[in-house]
Amino acid sequence: MTPEQRRRNKTVGLTLLAVVLAIFIWALFKGSSLFAPLARGGV
Repeated sequence: MTPEQRRRNKTVGLTLLAVVLAIFIWALFKGSSLFAPLARGGV
């Protein structure tokens, strides 16, 4: 595996991790009555 492939794999892994975390946090906010208005008005 070349350094370029390793760098691309690392970038893809970090991107997937960020997406999963974003969905997880969004789901937490959506499921919380306290943060519901914030989640709907947010990103």
